[in-house]
Amino acid sequence: MIPRREFITLLGGAAAAWPLAARAQQRERLRHIGVLTNLASDDPEAQARLGAFLQGLQEFGWAIGRNVRIDYRWGAGNSDQTRRLATELVALAPDVILTSGATAVAPLLQATRTVPIVFAQVPDPVGAGFVKSLAHPGGNATGFVTFEYGLSAKWLELLREVAPGVTRAAVIRDPAVSAGIGQWGAIQAVAPSVRVLVSPVNVSDANEMERDVAEFARGSDSGLIVTSSPSAALHRDLIVTLAARHRLPAVYYQRVFVTGGGLISYGPDFIDQYRRAAGYVDRILKGEKPADLPVQAPTKYELVVNLKTAKSLGLDVPATVLARADEVIE
Repeated sequence: MIPRREFITLLGGAAAAWPLAARAQQRERLRHIGVLTNLASDDPEAQARLGAFLQGLQEFGWAIGRNVRIDYRWGAGNSDQTRRLATELVALAPDVILTSGATAVAPLLQATRTVPIVFAQVPDPVGAGFVKSLAHPGGNATGFVTFEYGLSAKWLELLREVAPGVTRAAVIRDPAVSAGIGQWGAIQAVAPSVRVLVSPVNVSDANEMERDVAEFARGSDSGLIVTSSPSAALHRDLIVTLAARHRLPAVYYQRVFVTGGGLISYGPDFIDQYRRAAGYVDRILKGEKPADLPVQAPTKYELVVNLKTAKSLGLDVPATVLARADEVIE
């Protein structure tokens, strides 16, 4: 039998050790998420997307400072900077990395084939070599595709629907990324059937884009299509300004252009993708592997119309378009 005095001493020592053990256990539960985005840190759209991601994490029980910490890196549309930040983020050895766009996924996969990666807004992850298949990614990356390239054709059809007089359309795209090539190809394929002549405009250089749009707008019956790319997102305010300055009816790939004064957009709800991405990050933190989580397609598409912009362009948006719209800005 242990003498009473020794028992009390042991009990006191154990009691003193309990907080230390609890703190050690708490430290073990603190998981590490890395975030690499191709937008700038002060971009409201970037903040909205990450806000949806954080809200999703909270719904799964993750709280910053309590059981998870997050390191952010901001590419700000600069591909060289994004590559450097990808290497830097991988060196921190996070449990999982959230990222968006092919320009960020590619350097991350060059830097690691072991750290789990969850991506959003990648149009063709199989074609880019990021995953083996949508159903069975097979590696350390999975996530959410932006859309099929065929959606791009609908932008041209929508342009003709809201501005029937358009016979020429400038297509703002980034030829340096595979998505730019794929979207341009889909638009080119449908152009003859809707009797519109399409011309590409490079988005990566703002000054060059401004000159090319001004030159294109000198012709009559002109319109504009803005395809999805990190550069388009980065230069969105300039693009909307150019469309207004040259009185070009324009169709955009996401809502934020239209809330900023653009005419009309049709595309997936990108904010929703980040909310859903939190679910995949949660599953990976709880032990599942990216290789076993299928790449998912968008579940929500939205058509947004700005009637104020339509009025300034002298356009009457057809009732059939307004009836389909998810949001009408007046």
